[in-house]
Amino acid sequence: MTVSVIDTGPHQISRSVLVAAPVSELFAIVADPRRHRELDGSGTVRATVSGPPRLAEGATFSVNMKAFGLPYRITSRVTAFEEDRLIEWRHPVGHRWRWQFSPESNAATRVTETFDYSGMGRIKATIRYYDIIRAPKANAAGIEATLTQLQARYAPPAGSTTT
Repeated sequence: MTVSVIDTGPHQISRSVLVAAPVSELFAIVADPRRHRELDGSGTVRATVSGPPRLAEGATFSVNMKAFGLPYRITSRVTAFEEDRLIEWRHPVGHRWRWQFSPESNAATRVTETFDYSGMGRIKATIRYYDIIRAPKANAAGIEATLTQLQARYAPPAGSTTT
C-alpha cells in the first residue's frame, strides 16, 4: 500500500491513494459527518456533536476532538461540494480540509486528502503560526495514516485473486 505525496503548492499538504472501492461508497463516508471518526488516522476525531446526515455546500457540522490530551469541539463549514468528486470544509481557525475523488474504474478510486493553510493571513504568516503548532508535520502524518487505513479497509484479503 502506497501513499503518494502530491505537490499542490505552498502551504498545502496533500496525499493520495488508490482505493479498491467505488467512488460513491467512499464519497458517502466523507459526506456523512457522523462517519468521520471511521476515517481519522490522526486519533483526534471523537464524535460528531451536530450536523446534517449528509453534507452540502454551506452546511455546518460540529465535531468533538481531542489533541495533546485536551478535549475540544470545532464547528466547520462546507465551502465546496461536488457529488462524488469533492468535499471541502473550513476549520474555524481558517485552514481547509479537502477530499477529492477520481474514479479510475467502477471498483477503484483515487482519493486525495489535503490540509490547506494557504489562506492563513498576514498575521499567522508573520508569526509562522502553523509551523509553531507543528501543523504541517502532524497533519501530513495524520493524512498518511488516514489514507493508509482507508486503503487497507478495502484491500482484498491476502491470497485472494481478482478477475
